[in-house]
Amino acid sequence: MELPLGFGMALAQNEPAMKAFEAMSEEQKKAVVAQLSSVKSKREMQAFVNGLTKKS
Repeated sequence: MELPLGFGMALAQNEPAMKAFEAMSEEQKKAVVAQLSSVKSKREMQAFVNGLTKKS
């Protein structure tokens, strides 16, 4: 699965979130990527990525 650039960059800056995302099933990853369409700014993306550690 190819990740949107902004999401990949935000994950690279947040190791716990990256590990949480990597631990997800393919279906969970697809659901997370589908939610990215609502993210409109860098700040929102960072908040979204930070939230990944709370979902796992």
